[in-house]
Amino acid sequence: MSRSPHTESQVAANIQQEIINLAALTPVRSAFQWFHSRESQIAQWQMELAKIPAPPFGEAARSKWLEERFRELELQGVHIDEVGNVLGWRSGVGEQCIALSAHIDTVFPTGTPLNIRQQGSRLYGPGISDNGAGVAALLAIIAVLRGAQFPQSLPILFIGNVGEEGEGDLRGMRRIFADDKYKNSIMGSLILDGAGSDTIVAEALGSRRFEVIVRGPGGHSWSDFGTPNPIVVLARAIQTFAQTSISASPKTTFNIGVIRGGTSVNSIPESASMRVDIRSTSMDEMERLEHALRLALERSIEQESEIFLKRASSRRNSGLSSEVVPIGNRPAGELDSKARILQIIRAVDAHLGNSAQIQRASTDANIPLSLGREAIAIGGGGTGGGAHTLQEWFDCKGRELGLKRILLTLLALAGVSE
Repeated sequence: MSRSPHTESQVAANIQQEIINLAALTPVRSAFQWFHSRESQIAQWQMELAKIPAPPFGEAARSKWLEERFRELELQGVHIDEVGNVLGWRSGVGEQCIALSAHIDTVFPTGTPLNIRQQGSRLYGPGISDNGAGVAALLAIIAVLRGAQFPQSLPILFIGNVGEEGEGDLRGMRRIFADDKYKNSIMGSLILDGAGSDTIVAEALGSRRFEVIVRGPGGHSWSDFGTPNPIVVLARAIQTFAQTSISASPKTTFNIGVIRGGTSVNSIPESASMRVDIRSTSMDEMERLEHALRLALERSIEQESEIFLKRASSRRNSGLSSEVVPIGNRPAGELDSKARILQIIRAVDAHLGNSAQIQRASTDANIPLSLGREAIAIGGGGTGGGAHTLQEWFDCKGRELGLKRILLTLLALAGVSE
């Protein structure tokens, strides 16, 4: 049943008053002061984390480091699960809980030089913002909750998860929500990703990624001329696929980002491949484009085979084969505009005088949002830039605002009274 405009405005007013009351509590005011006075500790955590390599599928050392921090900050039930997620609890009442998480992996491959350093208020180095800022904020929130005895209602589950970046394909968050113990108890997910306080990711940008492989007999460019060429097959497929109609609303995109194949200029390659990225907030649109990609490949092979048969002196098979290998599948989703978690973050922003915009992005929030659960992703405060480059940076100025925002939102979700 839909609420009337009057009812909706009353709900918003009630939540706004709830935030005002929450911010006035003595433990909350003390926590705000802690954020200000302990910035050096927060920055130290951030740099320590960033100095530990965490390439896709290689996050074990960071998991161990974070497990130690969770134990130092006296969380309960601290452990590392089978995929590398680090979990710990702050107790409360009831079977449901609120989850606060930050991914610990980076996009940088093994062997990337990690020159982590500080100059004034700025921190530099690969992964220092994405997601050093998110993990540092996670630890700061745990620390202030330990120091102040908040009479919260719901338990809080703290998660440092793996597999958010690239071909990690959200495997850490997938594992959390594949476990009925968590799937059935997490009623809201607050996800910390990167720097800033000016965004609310409430729309999950879905993506499907494929490696398209074409194989053929190969041969010499002169003596075997006419033998089907896998690179030509891919070129025909790309030309056909690129003519597919693309939806503007919901916005849908595709990209061919990598092409590989061949050994020399005078050799007909035995194989060629390309990597394709399809994105949309609509699962239907992604499925439509995937179908168009597969159809374009089939037609291209048919065309190249027909040309071969016309050139060949015999009716032998062209020897062409193809394979479409999924290498990523991030589900799409969207948070209901009337969701409580969204109303709370808006009320918090209003109270703090902060301006933030709803955004669409691919984050750990994709998993709970695709399941119809309440979730948002926000930044850890401060500012950052150069994400996914060796020149990445984070400026600690403004971090306090982000931490206040996270704390008020988390406590409102968990339920705290005087």
